[in-house]
Amino acid sequence: MAVTSDSNTAMPRWVPRAIVLLWLGFLGTVLMQELWDRLFGFLLLLVISLFIALAIEPGTNRLARRGMKRGTATALILAGVAVVAIGFVAVMGALIADQASELADNRDQYVTDVVGFLNDTFGANLDAAEVIDSIDDPRGPVREFLNSQADRAVQLGVSAFSTLFQVFSILLFTFYLAADGPKLRRTICSWLRPERQRTVLDIWELAVDKTGGYLSSRAILAVVSSFLHWIAFQAIGTPAPIALALWVGVVSQFLPVIGIYVAGALPLLLTVIDSPLKALFVLGFIVVYQQIENFLIAPKITAQKMQLHAGVAFA
Repeated sequence: MAVTSDSNTAMPRWVPRAIVLLWLGFLGTVLMQELWDRLFGFLLLLVISLFIALAIEPGTNRLARRGMKRGTATALILAGVAVVAIGFVAVMGALIADQASELADNRDQYVTDVVGFLNDTFGANLDAAEVIDSIDDPRGPVREFLNSQADRAVQLGVSAFSTLFQVFSILLFTFYLAADGPKLRRTICSWLRPERQRTVLDIWELAVDKTGGYLSSRAILAVVSSFLHWIAFQAIGTPAPIALALWVGVVSQFLPVIGIYVAGALPLLLTVIDSPLKALFVLGFIVVYQQIENFLIAPKITAQKMQLHAGVAFA
């Protein structure tokens, strides 16, 4: 009877093994989570670099077929992209600096106009002189807010330096991925069975062709959008029409999903300070043009550059 009782109360042999496996699984999950947290930024840089490398490889191949070394061709294309990006940032920086300077010089007039607009439109009972005095007051809410943001200027500088380092890393990875693209493909295919190699090469070539076609179509749409918005902004009389047109054209095409909203916010903000009526015209043109682009211009250009059916390009 004692033997039977001991056998009934003894721990099953699978329980220690299950406990060990449970702890191993828990420790493995914690380790993988820690590795993912540490490597996520690096992996994201690699993915972005691979995407850019696929986009510029058609241009690298064309220059290489004309006798230029792949490294030189890749460096030339990346230098062109960098020049365009720096030029865009310089134009927008000059625009922001000019508008900030103009806002500071004509602050009292802008405050008076805004207060008058609020009083006439919404029935507010504001005094422009009191608002100006509140802005000038060293202990006023405006000055307190500006003083509270002083520490963030240092954080902004550190963030800008970190972003610059990340951009340099992306350019470096992109250069090697694009310049040594054929060698990279051969290395990957050498690990695969012969019947798999053809499939991998076909998928790679398709990715290069479609990625390059997508970005080239976006670039063409950005040029068209910038040109038409420049004409409209010039006719409406917005401040800095060329810079605002470039902003709308580039941001609306290369920022997914929310690009048009971010792109349209800046010209609306700068125009409404000058004239709310002009801002309504700007809003109307942006909305109308976006519909024309979505239904007429973009499907044709996308279908041609990416070699897609017009219905697929429209979707």
